[in-house]
Amino acid sequence: MRTRTLALAAASGAALLAAATLTPAAHADPVRGADRAGSELREGSVSAADLLAKVTSCSQISNGKYRTDEETSATVPVCGKNGAVFWKADMDIDCDGEITAACNEDTDPWFQNDTAFPTSTGNPLNAEKLPYVVVPSASSIWKYSDAGIKGGGVVAVIYNNKVEYAVVGDTGPNKIIGEASYATAKALGIDPDPETGGTDSGVTYILFKNSKVSPIESHSAAVTAGDALAKQFIQNN
Repeated sequence: MRTRTLALAAASGAALLAAATLTPAAHADPVRGADRAGSELREGSVSAADLLAKVTSCSQISNGKYRTDEETSATVPVCGKNGAVFWKADMDIDCDGEITAACNEDTDPWFQNDTAFPTSTGNPLNAEKLPYVVVPSASSIWKYSDAGIKGGGVVAVIYNNKVEYAVVGDTGPNKIIGEASYATAKALGIDPDPETGGTDSGVTYILFKNSKVSPIESHSAAVTAGDALAKQFIQNN
């Protein structure tokens, strides 16, 4: 859970070029595909373009809008669609949870050794290995549970023509939106450094209502469920 302002490094061309070659070891099991032009990497069979085509307009369901960082103005609404909610924001890096080589008190000045939603054995999630998304804590702006969003719910995260399936794994400040785990960022070609990484814009988060991955720590299960839910989402919108 984040409670601070992130000083994001400016997105570099080198980071974007590196994105095409990033294949995290933790993602060996899911199916990854390429579009006809060979320029899109994705998990499952649904393309980023097909998903983005369904979220071009927003029917706002939040009572207000969120900031992407503490110092920015509130410009991001939560939008509703058939079977899902979505928002378009930045990505700050959440390294909280299990202590690992990449996520610990030395690498992350704001590190917390816990996540709002634990593994099936009651332990914190592993941000370095597990793609997960952070949702804002319940407030007068929006209460995620009222929209059918729960811990372990499936999320399609889209950035730079890439689709990564994640789970709802943590909660954050109640006025800030746009955060995901180290593993999510790395898979999408975003700098995952918890102190200086992330990206200022261009990330779309589609959260599928009333979904839940079991066990929450199984990324392959999230991909399987996500692919089916994404197909249903496209069909119903």
